[in-house]
Amino acid sequence: MSTSPNPEEFYEKLKDQLYQTNSWPAEYLYKFIIKSDIHNIAKIEAIFNNIGAVINTTESKNGKYTSLSINVLMRNPDTVIEKYKEVINNVEGVISL
Repeated sequence: MSTSPNPEEFYEKLKDQLYQTNSWPAEYLYKFIIKSDIHNIAKIEAIFNNIGAVINTTESKNGKYTSLSINVLMRNPDTVIEKYKEVINNVEGVISL
């Protein structure tokens, strides 16, 4: 029996929840945590560039990790999930919350 999460099941569940809890288009808040590395932070910022995103970064107390909160108007749950996948596929070691 496998206990590892199935990403597609997760995204389908998220999509259903987003349709049930929001009227679209809607503001969506992404939260990511990564090791503090300006290159990875820049990659995430570039993914959300030119779509009106407001990005706030906060470094951990010891400076080892950085959290990114990204607030952006999204068209529908599919576009929300596309951005999650784009970040996961392009930024190593990112944790999405």
